[in-house]
Amino acid sequence: MNNPGKLFADLRAPVIGAPMFLVSGPQLVIEQCKAGVVGSFPALNARPQEQLDAWLTEIEDALARHRADNPGAVVAPFAVNLIVNAANKRLEHDFEVCAKHKVPIVITSLQAPRDIAKRVHDYGGIVFHDVVRVRHAEKALEAGVDGIILVCGGAGGHAGRINPFALTNEVRRIFDGPLVLAGAITDGKGVLAAQAMGCDAAYMGTRFIATDESLASAAYKQMLVDSNAEDVVYTPFFSGVHGSYLKASIRNAGLDPDNLPVETADAKLQYRTRDERPKTWKDIWGAGQGVGNIDAVLPTRALVDRIVEEYQAAKRRMV
Repeated sequence: MNNPGKLFADLRAPVIGAPMFLVSGPQLVIEQCKAGVVGSFPALNARPQEQLDAWLTEIEDALARHRADNPGAVVAPFAVNLIVNAANKRLEHDFEVCAKHKVPIVITSLQAPRDIAKRVHDYGGIVFHDVVRVRHAEKALEAGVDGIILVCGGAGGHAGRINPFALTNEVRRIFDGPLVLAGAITDGKGVLAAQAMGCDAAYMGTRFIATDESLASAAYKQMLVDSNAEDVVYTPFFSGVHGSYLKASIRNAGLDPDNLPVETADAKLQYRTRDERPKTWKDIWGAGQGVGNIDAVLPTRALVDRIVEEYQAAKRRMV
């Protein structure tokens, strides 16, 4: 996996299943890759940290068996997300495990991954880095990454504010390599739209939460089905960084999603102890603005098949 330019051409549809904290696990990744799109998970989801080695072995073994049993099938590579920040005390351990397994694609977040990029390249892997603004992209490219993930307005989790048209155009001025677009993409039409804008692939997270194989609770999955774009709130209240969350989960935690303090310092004053605060991602559930296009909880394979059909149909309409 040392040719990032060829990666997306070999998939059934140019899609990366985004790594989602407390949601993406081995079964989701395996089914995404078996269905022909890139599956990924955050290394931090493997707990305790020793579990990461077992997860990677499980994924590798399952994909190897599938390739052997289905000659000619499109089996996508998988990716692991690493948080590159001094606060991540597991970073060195988790990267060493990824290097041991020669993880094909490493997705980095926060700081530019200069040392990581070099070592991934040494074993033949590729690195994508997610950004919310152009300056982040510039730093990542200086660090030697192979591709950029544009986390735009409307994406779930810690999303950016910038419109995808604006951010794609600005990053394309400085980089002609692989670009992946994130933000409210939930179907094959959206994947083709991302390509029409100048990106190479789509980054889909929220839509894969509502699958049989995700680690999300049944209540979380049903809330996605029951929600629309207006049910998503963008706030720094819970983590100190702006993120997109489901209003209903905020109400379930006893808070008013329409009247949250703007400053995180004010938010902390509402709770006497840390344990009293609702847990971000565990109690307060992330989602992008594309939730209104989620109509059912599906097996991952069935969802990818639908995305592929929609993508191909959209391409035919454009001819």
